[in-house]
Amino acid sequence: MPAGSRTAPGAPAGTLRHVLGHLLTPLLMCVGMGLAYLGAFHAPQPHDLRVDVVGSGPSARMLAQSLQDEADGALNTRTVADRSTAVEHLRTQKSYGAYLPGAAPELLVATASSDTSATVVEKVFTGVAAEQGAPLKVVNVAPTADGDPTGQGVFFLLVAISIGSYASVAVIGGAGGALPLRVRAALVAGASLVVSLIGAVFAGPLFGLVDHGLAVLWALAWLYSAGILLIGVGLHTFLKRWTTLGVMVLFVMLNFTSSGGIFRPELQPGFFGSLHAFWNGAGFVEGVRSHVYFDGYAFGGHVLVLVLWFLVGLAVLGLAGVAEARRRAEPSGGGDVVRETASRSSGGKSRPYDGELEEELEEAVGV
Repeated sequence: MPAGSRTAPGAPAGTLRHVLGHLLTPLLMCVGMGLAYLGAFHAPQPHDLRVDVVGSGPSARMLAQSLQDEADGALNTRTVADRSTAVEHLRTQKSYGAYLPGAAPELLVATASSDTSATVVEKVFTGVAAEQGAPLKVVNVAPTADGDPTGQGVFFLLVAISIGSYASVAVIGGAGGALPLRVRAALVAGASLVVSLIGAVFAGPLFGLVDHGLAVLWALAWLYSAGILLIGVGLHTFLKRWTTLGVMVLFVMLNFTSSGGIFRPELQPGFFGSLHAFWNGAGFVEGVRSHVYFDGYAFGGHVLVLVLWFLVGLAVLGLAGVAEARRRAEPSGGGDVVRETASRSSGGKSRPYDGELEEELEEAVGV
């Protein structure tokens, strides 16, 4: 059934087919969300989680080897010569915990890197200290801002920015051929600017998720949002009403689960952990962490990820422009395009564009 058409009264079979056809999208969303979220989050287990044991003597090496053997792949345990080296590893995210054995054992963690990883490490070394009959002192060398005690606020900020971005795709992309490509590109720039400013207000004055570096966070949010909007609006030319499902797969199902905002890759199945290296949500989350908490360590790499997604968006939008130009140039379809555009801009009763856009907005649900 063409988008926007309406079934006449007394035609229940047509109405049923229409409803069943549109039920497919939410059902696929249900399956996709279940596979993605439960697959990524339902049973976090450490694998190759890097931890340091501080010391260069035989006892430190024996402890590190014992932990490595007992963990059976869960930990990647190494010895470092001194406390300063251990702190440097934590502040460059080369490790997620450092244990200083002795009469008063101490554990160094960096919750700004990942609160859940720090919790796993603390659980491991609390047991080690208990075996030695000594209480464990935990020192946090990279704490988060007061407004984000768990360090997961940046992830939920990612969720808000993502929803604002991909929901805007349904509005801008739904305009289709009724608006020139340059106008849709301008709307993408404007919408991404507004979404990123809202995100900065959430992160700074409203909730205090970060205590400095707000301008850079806004810039990262704009780059992230613009990439989503460019890709989504470009894809709309090819996917039409399936665009909502497409952007949810890209920017919710695969994006949120691989961002590292809740669990880092070392606590996730390998598939989601591998996506963390190049997916745009991970670029945003790790970019914010790097700038705010780790003195910009590896910041350029995270920005590069967002820039590449932005460039992909420009390419997709460019391809959409080429495809639309070819459709307008087709002799058999030229009249249809004119009539469709006139119908969208007229005040008449037949407005298929309105129906198509309404259906897309109904499907653009937030998660």
